[in-house]
Amino acid sequence: MEITGRVIRDSAVRRAGEKEVLSFTIAVNDRYKISGSSEYKEVTTFINCSYWIAMKAGQWVKKGAVVLLSGRLGIHVYINSEGNPIGSIDFHVDKISFAAFAEKSSNNVDAGESAGKAQKGNGRTALKNGKDKALEEVPF
Repeated sequence: MEITGRVIRDSAVRRAGEKEVLSFTIAVNDRYKISGSSEYKEVTTFINCSYWIAMKAGQWVKKGAVVLLSGRLGIHVYINSEGNPIGSIDFHVDKISFAAFAEKSSNNVDAGESAGKAQKGNGRTALKNGKDKALEEVPF
């Protein structure tokens, strides 16, 4: 299964027993038209992600990055201390691809703004001219 979403905060490496896992959350936006109306409704789904393969990927999984993930869905359901059922969608990531990197500035400007500043020409032209350093730094 593949999903695409925007990372909502910087990833974090945590320990699960003797193994490490890269944890992050993405937001997936959906928009649909309400039946019998001309209005559209927008829904955002937050998906918790875990990546067990390469912790080094965490340096690129930053707030604002747009990622394409391959893996499988899981659902975590439990009863909280107040007796209410709680559930979350979890995605167990096998592969991460980047559609847009997060800004490198300290204030983490929305990566969507950087798309408007893209270089002219196709992606190969930008790489050949050495103008897209972020893509050259990705180790996988």
